[in-house]
Amino acid sequence: MIVIALEANQKYYTTSELKNMGYSYYKIGQMEENGQLHRINRTTYENLSYQGDENDFINAAAYVPDGVICLMSAARYYELTNFLPDVVDVAIDRKKKVSTLPDWPEIKIFYFDPSRMETGVAQIAEGGDSFRIFDIEKTVIDIIYYRNKIGIEETSEVLRNYLKRKDRQIDRLYNYAKMLRCEAIVRTYLEVLVSLYVTIVVSETQQFL
Repeated sequence: MIVIALEANQKYYTTSELKNMGYSYYKIGQMEENGQLHRINRTTYENLSYQGDENDFINAAAYVPDGVICLMSAARYYELTNFLPDVVDVAIDRKKKVSTLPDWPEIKIFYFDPSRMETGVAQIAEGGDSFRIFDIEKTVIDIIYYRNKIGIEETSEVLRNYLKRKDRQIDRLYNYAKMLRCEAIVRTYLEVLVSLYVTIVVSETQQFL
């Protein structure tokens, strides 16, 4: 059987990936003993010859393989906030559990219902690794839904910055709101911000009259 060498730009390998590359359980054990691999949980190994950049989201994905980057971590990724999270927010299905978490990066787990968990998920590749993250509209909806945990000011900032984007998709935003049964609060937030924006524009215009 042909054995394929580990890639220097891929930090994590699952046991299944290693098996498909031609490594037996015995060989995987040898690679762990001689310092090529470090086992981080029951299914995943860290490639100790990795030479790429460090990425908190890739690290989080390795420890929470069924998770999705969410809330303020996702908002920061999409440049919807100036807030610098000191943890990585990760959503998992409320019926699942996480066996091991790293000391760094610190990961904060949010337990989502299946319908919320399965909606608006994007896959992002970084070198040989990848992570899952909710798309920008789903991120905005989740932050509004969890506004009491996130903070009202932070929620308003995220929505304001989203509305400034030329690539915003309001129809998709409302579709997610309907699917996740939070259309009323999303509509309220939008109406308040639009009303505030119109008031500011009128006030600034009057100054030049």
